[in-house]
Amino acid sequence: MNRYLNKLIMYHEVNKMRREGHSISRIAKFLDINWRTVKKMLSMSDMEYEQYLSLQSQRSKELIPYEHFVKQKLDLFSDTSASQMHDWLKEYDCNFPNVHSKTVYNFVMWVRQKYNIPKEQNHRDYSAVEELPFGKQAQVDFGEYNMRKSTGGIKKVYFFTMVLSRSRHKYIYFSDTPFTSNLAVLAHEKAFGYFQGIPKEVVYDQDNVFIHDENAGDLMLTTVFRKYVDERKISTWFCRKADPESKGKVENVVKYVKQNFLYNRSYFDLETLQDEVVAWLNRTANHNPHGKTKQPPFELWQQEKEHLFVYTPLKLQFDGTSQYTVRKDNVIVYKSNLYSLPLGTWKNKDTKVCVEIHDNKLHIKNLSGNLICCHEIAPGKGETVQNNNHKRDTSSKIDQLINDVARKFGNPSDAARYFNRIREEKPRYIRDQVNIIDKCFDKYPVILINKALGFCLEQAIYSAADFKSVIEKLSFQLDKTAASHQTTEVKLLSENSPDLDKMQPEASKIIDYEEIMSNKN
Repeated sequence: MNRYLNKLIMYHEVNKMRREGHSISRIAKFLDINWRTVKKMLSMSDMEYEQYLSLQSQRSKELIPYEHFVKQKLDLFSDTSASQMHDWLKEYDCNFPNVHSKTVYNFVMWVRQKYNIPKEQNHRDYSAVEELPFGKQAQVDFGEYNMRKSTGGIKKVYFFTMVLSRSRHKYIYFSDTPFTSNLAVLAHEKAFGYFQGIPKEVVYDQDNVFIHDENAGDLMLTTVFRKYVDERKISTWFCRKADPESKGKVENVVKYVKQNFLYNRSYFDLETLQDEVVAWLNRTANHNPHGKTKQPPFELWQQEKEHLFVYTPLKLQFDGTSQYTVRKDNVIVYKSNLYSLPLGTWKNKDTKVCVEIHDNKLHIKNLSGNLICCHEIAPGKGETVQNNNHKRDTSSKIDQLINDVARKFGNPSDAARYFNRIREEKPRYIRDQVNIIDKCFDKYPVILINKALGFCLEQAIYSAADFKSVIEKLSFQLDKTAASHQTTEVKLLSENSPDLDKMQPEASKIIDYEEIMSNKN
């Protein structure tokens, strides 16, 4: 009877929320029931639903012959799950009917209700934990969320969050790509800068961003993170696996970010999102009184920052990018796919490149930040993405081109040095750069080109377009100087025409212009 009343109450609650304008998915989420159940309830009138419940209660149960067996098992082991009971039933009777697992679940629940055999839950015992001293600890965790884009569609964002355990002062850092060790280190620096100090200890999950292996219980940190921890002298503490309660403060922050900040917010771009979350931290998350401490985190942070280690920014060798090792065959491995690099990229076993993701493209750069190549990100795994230009070594042809053009200069060694500097700055466009300079020999004197080379080397100007502009400037100055030194040639009258000096040019009469103007009108 209680089951019947509960379903009837649920039916009326569903219809009430629907009349208030809530969607089916919102009703299902709020009442914690399946959306199909909500849809089914909304499709029935009050009378139809009551008839449906009546039929449900009167319907014979296919598994009724197994009632005694199920009750006996539940009396012995009240925490038995329906799926385990299903297996026991098939083991008990080799002719057990082929029914859906949901049927077994409903039957087991019916037996529990009929004989009042509740399922025992193994609860973890908790006790109140004393507040930690100021500056003692911070907790770190990651989250992800699907946001609606302002232009339509869905954008998945990833975020790093750190919270000071005593004051509950929080910091959030967003990314549009999954976090790597490098990006996590960058997020730490941003957080410590926001907190204006560093705590003595930081608590983490056993995440592969920080840990790459385990040896007999000893956790082995990733190379990047271990180097960072050693330099910052941070004490790290990693929770046991599947034990989120050990860092409950930051777990609550992740939920808070999703439900209070990200919920129903539109995504424009990453920079805007980061500005918005910092404003939200200052306005709400760190401003409103905390549920347990009853004080705003910002006010407690004013006390806690005096107990933090002094924060001095580190000069990181990366800026949110990830470093990948180049293999001998001039490829890198990214998410189980191979991406080619130009022949000659690999120098030794320590050759590395930086990888950035923009618009579903892999941007591969050298450690100086210069772009080497781009690839479309492969959708699957085990694929080899190769640029046809990477199959052949074009460096020898470029070297020959540089030598040929350099020999046209008065000082070929300076010219070769200049071209090689351009090659370092713009490796993908070196052929075009050299060709632009080469064409200057067809238009300008060699002396001007040599002067332009000396000026560009002296001023560290490494661009073919700027080189050409320098030549044009020098050429203009040369022409201007030559024009100022020119004298006008005076031609004397011929001795055979002595009367020419007495000639007067014929003058037009004003009446002629008046007639022309009157005819025109």
